Amino acid sequence: MEIRQAEYNIGQVIYHKHYNFRGVIVDVDAEFSGEDEWYEKHAKNNPSKDQPWYHVLVDEDSVMAYVSQQNICSDVSDLEIDNPMILNMLATDSEGQYHSLQTLN
Repeated sequence: MEIRQAEYNIGQVIYHKHYNFRGVIVDVDAEFSGEDEWYEKHAKNNPSKDQPWYHVLVDEDSVMAYVSQQNICSDVSDLEIDNPMILNMLATDSEGQYHSLQTLN
């Protein structure tokens, strides 16, 4: 079994290559952990299930997306993310970088 590492981190702003949206990562799964029915309906271009998948707060919306690593890239625009759920999950530092509100033990 090939072990794949997550290329992106919690708090990192990304751009979705196929759905053309920006967002900020709030969680990472080592591999797809959703339902097969959801995958069949929403996973365009059949991304591999054995790669990292990210929970992303979508900019200028109030939803969270579940996206595969192969379908995203880093966003370098330095623009803030506008999503009402962000206040419950992330904080920003003095440089405008997002950080998780929760810490691991």
